Amino acid sequence: IDVGNAATGTVNQAMPIVREIIHTALQKFAAAIICVHNHPSANIAPSPEDKKFTGELSAAGKLMGIKVLDHIIIGDNNYFSFTDEGLMV
Repeated sequence: IDVGNAATGTVNQAMPIVREIIHTALQKFAAAIICVHNHPSANIAPSPEDKKFTGELSAAGKLMGIKVLDHIIIGDNNYFSFTDEGLMV
């Protein structure tokens, strides 16, 4: 088990690079990953960009044999789980 920082953004944007996340997971011989990020606005609803990123990460992981177990958005003592909401592909 490990924790890593894929991207640091501004108050309203961060663009993690799928390739870098998968590369790091491969370097650590990870069989699966969970992606977590925060919404400083406290609105935990996933943006269209969050949904697109999740789909791209999941597809890249599948191609490389790394299961993306969940993508979790945190904010204001609450969270949104793509897995809990049935949105993981």
